[in-house]
Amino acid sequence: MSQSAGHLIVRTLEAHGVRRVYAVPGESYLDVLDGLHDSGIETVVCRHEGGAGFMALAEGRLTGQPGIAMVTRGPGAANAMIAVHTAWQDATSLVLFVGLVPVADRERDAFQEFSLTGWFGSTAKRVMTIDDASRAGELVNEALRIAASGRPGPVVVGLPEDVLTHVTDASVPTPVAAARPVPAESDVSSLVDRLTRAQRPALVVGGDGWQSGCGRDLASFAAAAGIPVFADWRAYDAVPHDAASWAGWLGYGRADAVAAGYAEADLLVFVGCTRSDVLSDGYTRGLDTETVLVLADPNAATHAGRIDQQLLATPETFARALGETDHAAARGARSDDWMAGRHDAQLRFAQHRSDASVNAGVGIAEASGPAAVVAGTTSTVDLGVDLGTAFGILDDRLGGEAILTFGAGNATIWAHRFVRHLTPASLVGARNGAMGLAVPAAVAASLAFPERRAVAVCGDGDFLMNGQELATAFAHGGAPLVIVVDNGIYGTIVQHQEREYPGRPSGTRMANPNFADWMRSFGGHGEHVERTEDFAAALDRALAADGPALIHVVIDSSVMPPASSEV
Repeated sequence: MSQSAGHLIVRTLEAHGVRRVYAVPGESYLDVLDGLHDSGIETVVCRHEGGAGFMALAEGRLTGQPGIAMVTRGPGAANAMIAVHTAWQDATSLVLFVGLVPVADRERDAFQEFSLTGWFGSTAKRVMTIDDASRAGELVNEALRIAASGRPGPVVVGLPEDVLTHVTDASVPTPVAAARPVPAESDVSSLVDRLTRAQRPALVVGGDGWQSGCGRDLASFAAAAGIPVFADWRAYDAVPHDAASWAGWLGYGRADAVAAGYAEADLLVFVGCTRSDVLSDGYTRGLDTETVLVLADPNAATHAGRIDQQLLATPETFARALGETDHAAARGARSDDWMAGRHDAQLRFAQHRSDASVNAGVGIAEASGPAAVVAGTTSTVDLGVDLGTAFGILDDRLGGEAILTFGAGNATIWAHRFVRHLTPASLVGARNGAMGLAVPAAVAASLAFPERRAVAVCGDGDFLMNGQELATAFAHGGAPLVIVVDNGIYGTIVQHQEREYPGRPSGTRMANPNFADWMRSFGGHGEHVERTEDFAAALDRALAADGPALIHVVIDSSVMPPASSEV
């Protein structure tokens, strides 16, 4: 059947089972938009290209299939760069389609012309341009395969405006599934021998690829073998927090006990992640410890320090292979004390409590609750809503089942600490520290999983970077709950400023509207909370609302986690 290249692209996406594309329209790819008109694929019309890219990234992380974003040339591509960088550093599958100038207009500084490879070549797994209409389906097929194979990541596909309208007789190609390497039996046996000999082994889980629930199987193996399981930064939905082997997360905001346990290990097995910057406290912990990597990436990108063995596997294929081994043999002569001590320390750290008891009970170096920074001292005076109490209440209401999406910044630390994850595919946060992800990710989560609660947690700075995507939620039937922690500053930067340039704040203060009123202007449910005792009722009303809801939580600008828990 003859069809345009633009329509062939859409048919190829349909063949792969793509359910949504997140787009900001542009005249450079009108023929693709025309193909989507009659398609079963939902076109989610976004309000900013950065928001569209983050929505696609969230869908990729939650489903394990590449998220799809479409933007126009020049300015549109520039705005989408933040999502490509995040997908690259976070190892999340994403395919970004970018409209381009007509072929005849290239290298003439045409309107909105730019170099696709020049911009994205160092930040994507592959950059390709469809210059031949007959290869449109082939290249889209290839882009989807590459994005999901090996170390997942972004692929950028250029769409010249004129080529899209060329008619071709090429058929829709057969989808090619991403490669899922299975570990060799001899490699698994060698790893079990290492675990048997080790006195203090630990698993470190992270990255994408846990959507199937294989993390519970891995955590069960670890519990039977007496091995604690740590998680990489913002990957702690990989294993359920009610597992006996769960030992907490590494990276920003972690408990001191978690970092100490990781440092005490005599064998580290990284599954789906590497010993990277944030996890290792800036390449300072565990670099010389005996190390095994379990990755689908033979290059072990982002890994620092020692490697003694590497298994090529995905989290799912590794968990399946490990489940077939002798758990008792892997335990060796270890007692339960090593694992139980790590697990109990994390339970104490995550126990619901007010910020005052956090600071009084566990010591300021370990606490992730807020402290008032006043002339270099700490205080537990009333500074607005007590976030330790508030996020403990949120955890009780969500019961470990919701999808949490996070912006960047200190405001998210309380939710990281106090809100449990009991189900897989329940966390989306920019591991590269990009701001503006929380709201679009929650919108995407509520569209992809309408039966589940999607909750965005962000600071006031993060919220207004892509808060406009609430309009997308209303337009497409999404119903996220957004919790905005408002302290009127870029809190993380202020924390660094106070350490390096005490008493000299510069460029970090903001003026904010009433965010609850702003949500109501869309037709949603808005709550404004300035007192701790008002939070529970406001949360219950927001959770009961029919449609998108927002809680504007006000705290003092001096409230922030202590220095050892920076984000």
